[in-house]
Amino acid sequence: MKKLNLPKIALGAWAWGNDGTFGDNWTADSLRPIFDKAMENGLYLWDTAYAYGMGTSERTLGEFLKGLPRDSYIISDKLTPQAMNYSSKTAVEDMLNTEYQMLGIDSMDIYWVHNPVDSPRWITELAEYYEGRNDVPVIGVSNHNLAEIKEADRILREHGLKLGAVQNHYSLLNRSSEDSGILDYCKENDIYFFAYMVLEQGALSGKYDTKNPMPAGSGRAEIYNPVLDKLEIMNAKLKEIADKYNVAPAQIPVAWSIAKGCLPIIGVTKVNHVEDAVKAMNVTLTEDEIKGLESTADSLELNLIRMWEKKMD
Repeated sequence: MKKLNLPKIALGAWAWGNDGTFGDNWTADSLRPIFDKAMENGLYLWDTAYAYGMGTSERTLGEFLKGLPRDSYIISDKLTPQAMNYSSKTAVEDMLNTEYQMLGIDSMDIYWVHNPVDSPRWITELAEYYEGRNDVPVIGVSNHNLAEIKEADRILREHGLKLGAVQNHYSLLNRSSEDSGILDYCKENDIYFFAYMVLEQGALSGKYDTKNPMPAGSGRAEIYNPVLDKLEIMNAKLKEIADKYNVAPAQIPVAWSIAKGCLPIIGVTKVNHVEDAVKAMNVTLTEDEIKGLESTADSLELNLIRMWEKKMD
């Protein structure tokens, strides 16, 4: 498995796919300054997927990677079962080649099975593809529960490989990957845990409230706008702690995630998102602050499990 020097934060390019989830239309021209600012500040780990706009996110990221030394950035990409050619005997290779073409690269650093649809077929085919090769990336699984994670690791080990990473929805408002023992399993087995939606798609940024809801018609608005009254309570707690550290509220959930031993993935669509991420890496929360944040979150009793995922019990 590849040995990687990972920064504390990964930057997510989900929104770059323009798939309607975020309610905006991002162009390469508007995103380029974000990429440049990130690279200038040592945030060189980029998380994408073919499913993010059926290659749109990857193509945009690939444009920015042109001409850069291959060892100056780390690519985290995904094999999405729903996007695979089920009838092809070379489905994994086909998907990889498609993604290589989009990104303009010829190897992956971290490669995930995006979700457990038809598990364990795809982890098996991925293991068979990489068995005995010299270009094996860190292999991970996303949106898998503990039993599925253990099964994936067992299959990989049968092919001389091992599971190197897990990526799940994990935030102050969704800690099921912790409650189910997944975080402990990852720590015990030297597996990276990547936390996506740490900011709940902006719901924990302090930007939105009952007077300023999320953009109507977006996927996130359907989930978060009906519970903005409860989210105001959470964001007030975030602001209380943020003021102590002289940072924005959005930086506290990121700092919390790092304190929990996770590598958060932060979606970036503005330059200040990168600047905030840099500041968040320098915030060290106390144990009492962590407990206070989690207690406030638990009191809201919110269920924010999305249509593509499940509770990790």
